[in-house]
Amino acid sequence: MKIPPSEIKKIAIFRALQLGDMLCIIPAIRALRHAYPKAQITLLGLPWGKSFTERFDQYFDNFIHFPGYPGLPEQELDKAVFTNFLKQVQDEHFDLCIQMQGNGSVVNPMVELLGAKYMAGYKIEGHYAPDDGLFMTYPDQGHEIERHIRLMEFLGIESQGNELEYPLTTSDYDALDALQFDIEPKKYVCIHPGSRGSYRQWPVKYFAALADYCIDEGYKAVLTGTKEESDIIDAVISHMRHEPINTAGKTSMGAVGVLIQNAAMLISNCTGVSHIASAFKTPSIVISMDGEPQRWGPLDTRVHRTINWLQSPDFHLVFRETVELMSLAG
Repeated sequence: MKIPPSEIKKIAIFRALQLGDMLCIIPAIRALRHAYPKAQITLLGLPWGKSFTERFDQYFDNFIHFPGYPGLPEQELDKAVFTNFLKQVQDEHFDLCIQMQGNGSVVNPMVELLGAKYMAGYKIEGHYAPDDGLFMTYPDQGHEIERHIRLMEFLGIESQGNELEYPLTTSDYDALDALQFDIEPKKYVCIHPGSRGSYRQWPVKYFAALADYCIDEGYKAVLTGTKEESDIIDAVISHMRHEPINTAGKTSMGAVGVLIQNAAMLISNCTGVSHIASAFKTPSIVISMDGEPQRWGPLDTRVHRTINWLQSPDFHLVFRETVELMSLAG
């Protein structure tokens, strides 16, 4: 390793993004934890990230809310809170801060202000990065999971595999049981028509058609989504011939995890739930609407089928993949 474990007692990870983005760094964080088993690892992230660190408490010890920064679209900058954030992080006296947000063009100057003894991460030509030998040129190709594993390897940290994880607790199973949905394991298909950004959402009529097909084949169709996605789910239902089970806004992320773990299949946009299905090896049909299926689609192409809709906008192709995958799942 470029930095021996004896020098690293406290590590900060900067990645202020959403669920799917965060799940994709878990294999890299697993390697980091293996390399520095006694270090305290703190996530600097979006407010919801606290629950993420609690779910992945085998890898993360602490959480600090990152209040935004100019040029980052995920949340509006709160200048006063940002000043307090800087002081809070500086007072932690981190031994190592790893920038895992992206290519570094926007945030590397800020990362240096965090005051860690060592700083590491990504850089690109023509933009500032600390000149300490711990910033690698951003690999603007390949899968998101592999990009972060490559960063660990650049730091001399051995990979611990590229498999995703999604830990579940007893309370997650209890939360789903309390909702008393009329379902049995492997006897239903999860349909997730929502996603952040309307440009990433497959037309609802297609989700409806596949949901009806699943019901015709003897499965129940369970529509999943947040309260904010209720309109999308209602639109799917309006196009259906059969009645699905609507769970929109009723389930915690833990309960959704249990639903996906026990489902016969997931059909979704390329979003956070597709990575949960990958973690559980639940067969899935994933519709990529952003033109980057090679970056965000599940790695196992036998269990998971990712369709690049921008390249092949053919519902019959998706239907054939669904039929084939269902035959394998059954």
